[in-house]
This record gives sequence, C-alpha cells and structure tokens, in this order.
Amino acid sequence: MSLSTVETAAAGTQEAEAVMRPKKRSGGTFMRYYLGPIIAFVVVMALWQWIPLWLGMKPFIFPKPTDVIKASIEDWRILWEAVRITVLESVIGFLLSAVIGIGVSILLASSIVLERSIYPYAIILQTIPVVAVAPLVVIWFGAGYNSIVVIAFLIGFFPVISNTLMGLNSVDKNMDELFTLYNSSKWQKMMKLRIPAAMPYIMTGLKISCTLSIVGVIVGEYVAGIGGGKGGLGYAITIAAVQMKTPFLFACGIAAALLGIGFYLIVSLISNRILGSWHESAMK
Repeated sequence: MSLSTVETAAAGTQEAEAVMRPKKRSGGTFMRYYLGPIIAFVVVMALWQWIPLWLGMKPFIFPKPTDVIKASIEDWRILWEAVRITVLESVIGFLLSAVIGIGVSILLASSIVLERSIYPYAIILQTIPVVAVAPLVVIWFGAGYNSIVVIAFLIGFFPVISNTLMGLNSVDKNMDELFTLYNSSKWQKMMKLRIPAAMPYIMTGLKISCTLSIVGVIVGEYVAGIGGGKGGLGYAITIAAVQMKTPFLFACGIAAALLGIGFYLIVSLISNRILGSWHESAMK
C-alpha cells in the first residue's frame, strides 16, 4: 500500500469522525446552564416585590427590592466604605489563616509526635464559640481593627489546617516507597511528593476559609467594635438595625453575600489554574 493511499484513508477516517461527532451548540449550553437560574432569579424577585405590596408591609418591616436599591443609592458612601473596610480585614485574616495554617500543617505532618500532641488542641480551639473567645482577643489586641482580623483568622484557620493535614497524610504508599527507594530525605518527600499531592485538599480548605473570613469579620465587628474608627459591614448592619433602617440592613447583608461569592470565585479560579492541567476535579 502506497503512502498516498494511507494518507487518503486517514483523512477519510477523520472526516467520518467529524461527521459523527455531535456539534456543540451555544444555544444548548445557555438553555442547560443559565436559563434555569435566570428564570428562578426573576421569579424570586417578582415574588419579593409583590408579596410586601399585597400584604401592605411597611419598608421597615419587610422592604421590597426597590426599597433596598433606593437605600443603597441614598447611603452609597456609607455602604462603599463599609465594603472597603470589610474586604481589607477579610483579605488580611484569610491570608494569615492560609499561610499559618499551611505552615503548621506541614510542621505537624513532618512528625507524628507533633501531630498527636498539637492537633487535638486545634480541634478544641475550633469548638470554642467565637463570642466566648472575643473578649480575650479584645483584651490582648485592643478593640477595633486588630481584634477583628484576629477573629477572622481564628475562624478561617481550622479548615485550612484540617484539609491540608489530611492531604499531606493521604499520599499514595507506592509513591512514598518509590521515594524511599531513591534515598529521598524527609523534606524532599515533603516538597516534591506530599505537598503537590495535597494541593487539591489545600485548595478545598482555602475555598472554605475565604468565605468564613467574611463571616469572621462581621462577627468580629459585632463583638469587638471598631475602636473609635470607621467600621465595616458588621458595624453598618448594627447601626442600621438600631436605627430601624431595614432596607439598608438588607443592602448590607446582600453586599456581604456578594463579597463571599466573589472571594470564593477568585480562590476557585486560582485553584483551577493550579490543578487544571493534572487533577480531575479541575479538568472537568
């Protein structure tokens, strides 16, 4: 058989596969993934707007979406400043929980004695309610910014250390034995085997921690105050509740939810960049 005949047969096979392969339709993708959520959002907004009107509820009892939008526009400067402060405090608390949590996990995973000695206390720290720890945090770090960041760190710390430690201890035994066969040191195994293998677990812990950092900041502002300075969303929610500004209270709550979603999407994007070329969870 000549070379040209082989090439012709291969080309024919590729054309046949292309014909049999189902074509991707952008309209089908929209119908499958986006149409349902859009319809649900429109229905919920319509019901939210109509039910208070039908029941004759005052805005300070249950505001309509239009009341929330109006309050957001009227108090835009206060809302924007609160969002800016909350973002700053949340990012710092999240970064602290990520760096310290991963570092402590690597340290514990390197020694079974350290893990058995220290990890139970991390679990106990997580079970203590934040409102019980907050007074001590305020005494040690002062009311305001520092205490709020520490509380956000404490809330986001345990998911990072828990997931990272699980990943570091879940390495394939065959790979571990292969590294041992090549006389790899403990830290060579850690840097070249255990940490890369634990990356899916680490990213899962960071996804949980980033959303909890928002919760930690808002809870921290409830219990730790603002120390005489400007407050974030937690402080704005407290003031709005005291003044019975329910539409603005809703606006602050929605802003906090959107911040949590934004943080999660950013960490998910970073996770897909790191895991997308080799791990099934991101490749899908």
